[in-house]
Amino acid sequence: MNAQCIMVCSGKGGTGKSTVSVLLGACLARLGRKTLLVELDSGLRSVDIIAGVYGRTVYDIEDVLCGRCEGAKAVVPSPLYPGLSVISAPYEGGAVEAAPLGRLLTAMRPYFDFILLDTAAGMGAPFTAASTVADKALLVLTPDPVALRDGKIVADRLLAGGRPQSAVRLVMNRVRRESFGKNAAVADLDECIDTVGVQLLAVIPESRVLQLAGANGTVPPAADPAVVAGQAMAKRLCGQRVPLTF
Repeated sequence: MNAQCIMVCSGKGGTGKSTVSVLLGACLARLGRKTLLVELDSGLRSVDIIAGVYGRTVYDIEDVLCGRCEGAKAVVPSPLYPGLSVISAPYEGGAVEAAPLGRLLTAMRPYFDFILLDTAAGMGAPFTAASTVADKALLVLTPDPVALRDGKIVADRLLAGGRPQSAVRLVMNRVRRESFGKNAAVADLDECIDTVGVQLLAVIPESRVLQLAGANGTVPPAADPAVVAGQAMAKRLCGQRVPLTF
């Protein structure tokens, strides 16, 4: 194994980035890909609840990056999603820098097929560190003008360092039919793509079921439309051709 490292980022908060990170990790694991999800959003930790590892964490990403423990000691297998493991963020504090994060990835890559980096919203230290070491970036946005504008800024930053256009992909999340049209703030998906300027990977519909499952630390039903969209997204990242429907 030599894991592909993918950072999951957003411009503004509230786009559902962490929920998408866990959904993607769970779907990749369901396809038989061993997946490690590393949460970098210190102080706003949520992945542990969504992935079902709350109360099982002894060490977090800060312990690893500052050298208090080896990376393997912070890895916690998800009891909800076999094949998915998590390194949680601390409840407070903790600096994320590229060099120690890179060393962690070097140590972890041989044991996983995918490593997902759930960054903090915006372009602070977690974003900068992740963008330095990640192979690809998924930009998770909602269909509103503010999210799209901020997403364009983030996309430009990701591409400014010479990263190829194909390495940055757009995930539109929490999408409803009412999100688009003449009575909505955004006309259609094409406007989302044109505004941000990167290729669309997935459209994940608004799902109260998925939100409740994440809040309660339970597994959402496989037939839920958001889970179906997540599975299609995972298959595309694995090289399968799956039609994009909405």
